[in-house]
Amino acid sequence: MGIQAKELHHFILFPFLAQGHLIPMVDISRMLAQRGVIITIFTTTQNATRVQGVLNRAKQVGLSINLIQLNFPYVEAGLPQGCESLDALPSPDLGEKFFGSTSLLQKPVETMIPELTPPPTCVISDPYMPWTINIARKLNIPRIVFHARCNFFQLCSHLLCVPETEYIGIPGLPDRIDVMKAQLPEPRTSEMKEFQEQMKEAEMGSYGVIINSFEELEPSYVKEYKKMKNGKLWCVGPASLCNKNELDNAERVDRACFRFGSLKQTIHLGCKGLWK
Repeated sequence: MGIQAKELHHFILFPFLAQGHLIPMVDISRMLAQRGVIITIFTTTQNATRVQGVLNRAKQVGLSINLIQLNFPYVEAGLPQGCESLDALPSPDLGEKFFGSTSLLQKPVETMIPELTPPPTCVISDPYMPWTINIARKLNIPRIVFHARCNFFQLCSHLLCVPETEYIGIPGLPDRIDVMKAQLPEPRTSEMKEFQEQMKEAEMGSYGVIINSFEELEPSYVKEYKKMKNGKLWCVGPASLCNKNELDNAERVDRACFRFGSLKQTIHLGCKGLWK
């Protein structure tokens, strides 16, 4: 009897078009590639340029990570030229339109997938790309949602039911956390509400969830959120620890951050939180 060939796993990754989502997704791609998984990342041209250097160095050390660049449909999306990332929008008012515009990438992706070798075996998608559930279903492969936010945030999002009254405790959490409705973001339009419903449905139809966190940081919240996901939750963070190269670390942030930190004047840093 001959020796059975080792099965090749080919994961296709869909990061949302924003730096806080793209960077950790690239970290995840390198972690998977280090374990022998073939990786293909789909993103738009401008976003690709932001991570091209990191991925080139990854390929130089033998990691199988491919980057496919998509043309962003500005005209169809009704967005200004050059707005391929959430941080590039000239006005916050364009945010809702931008979220919905990513679904226009589905058809170009579908035309490219048959050319991928070996055939994809898994989809890893940002939750803000709910249309990727259609890709996974057509290929009959699992879809896994990647959350860059911690288990605490995810658990709150699932459990929270806010009345019109004052501070209330979020039910089902290991600790007492009080919030007020005025502190919570709400969809401003019916389109945004529909988009959020699409996100929920896509996540419910997915195989599982990976989180950019670690169990020792929030053990109680991991335990409760894992129950909610029927055990199919994996903490893989901090994903940034895969960056051992100084250039990789340096390219994770905008150069302006370094210039800001070198100013001679006193610098005041503030953090605004929503939790009481």
